[in-house]
Amino acid sequence: MDFEFDLIVVGAGSGGLAAAKRAASYGAKVAIIEVNKIGGTCVIRGCVPKKLMVYAANNRSNMYSAEGYGLISKEITFKSNILLKNVREEVSRLSELHSNSLKKLNVEVFEGHGRFLNQNFIEIVCPKTKNILGKVSAKKILISVGGKPKKLNIPGIEYAWSSDDIFELKDFPKTLLIVGGGYIACEFASIFKNLGTEVTQLVRGKNLLNGFDKDLSECLEKSMTALGIDLKFKNQLKSIKKINGNLESTLASGNKLLTQNILIATGREPNLERLHLENLNLKMDGAFLEVNELNQTSNPNIFAIGDVIKKPNLTPVAIEQGRVFADNYFAYHKRRVNYKNIPKAVFTIPEISTVGLSEEEAKEIYSEVNIKIFKCSFNPMSNTFKKNKSKCLLKLVVNKMNDKVLGCHMFGEAASEIIQMVSVSLNAGITKKDFDTTMALHPTISEEFVTMYG
Repeated sequence: MDFEFDLIVVGAGSGGLAAAKRAASYGAKVAIIEVNKIGGTCVIRGCVPKKLMVYAANNRSNMYSAEGYGLISKEITFKSNILLKNVREEVSRLSELHSNSLKKLNVEVFEGHGRFLNQNFIEIVCPKTKNILGKVSAKKILISVGGKPKKLNIPGIEYAWSSDDIFELKDFPKTLLIVGGGYIACEFASIFKNLGTEVTQLVRGKNLLNGFDKDLSECLEKSMTALGIDLKFKNQLKSIKKINGNLESTLASGNKLLTQNILIATGREPNLERLHLENLNLKMDGAFLEVNELNQTSNPNIFAIGDVIKKPNLTPVAIEQGRVFADNYFAYHKRRVNYKNIPKAVFTIPEISTVGLSEEEAKEIYSEVNIKIFKCSFNPMSNTFKKNKSKCLLKLVVNKMNDKVLGCHMFGEAASEIIQMVSVSLNAGITKKDFDTTMALHPTISEEFVTMYG
């Protein structure tokens, strides 16, 4: 049977774009289906616009702390509408770049919701009218529709924002309740507070950033508290009520909070419900699509990458999955994605970065007696004349049996830039002795990684 395309990609996010472009570069006839702007979560409503806001928050924070350097300003005016407008313009520019690159590779773009008719045919639906715009067919179909914010099933939830809504605001609120203790919640708490919004953060558990090294979590908690973020642990949001233009939150403790707005940041989940997967009967891994090491689902014609499968839901991971998929099926390579030592960052102020095993994970795998911890905490030189005295933490997790470094963790400025290069070292099997025999670069924060002794 003849099909219109060699490959249809459903979802034009980072992973889908990477797969479509790489497959087209090999001469495959490719189509991509997207209901929103080309670029997906990372470019349109995630990593990129968020990082631009982090830069704004950092700049404002530094201005307020600059008197010790002789930089005196009686008043710093922040106009959130200008920042938000510029962020949207940059996002549109990047989306247009991706669209142009698809055109150059002769990738055909269909605007609308894609939903499966069977393993080879997809129907395209207009999101506004729900009219069927047509159908397309391909030998292989790749699902890369990404994730969506989780919603709380509570009264009044329609009044709250998700992280997707933040970048469409006209202005920042004066007061904000953020619900969640993960990286999205912590990043937005840090952004909003440093840009002048009064922030309360509601956390269901007893600490921030579950899954990260405990020392990093504790450092962040101290820093956020010192900044003036009101952290409320072991509590939950039960209902929301609109009162005179503000929102009243009722908590599980019985207390009530009145804020201008509420941001729900309790995690993300696969965005699969509009695909009509019931027509394929694919195997699932909980809420995720089950795939093999080649990202093939239980249907041999259907593949999946990115946030819809149970692998680290990170942009570089999705991009690599997309490229590996295209390399294997359109250039006949035999590649696999390397999931070892994936670096992660949380763009709070200061930021967190980590690669490898946390102290807790290492002790569970290798037993506590075989693990040695090296760490140092200090006030960075950049804070010498600042009012802000947030400390840095650098930490190495080492296997005593072979001296291998199992994990590297950092809280402090430029943490993400530093850990990216450490990731290369961990992949190469670096030992603690290798760190010790490396010459320090002075004066820097990162030199502490090669001068730590137990």
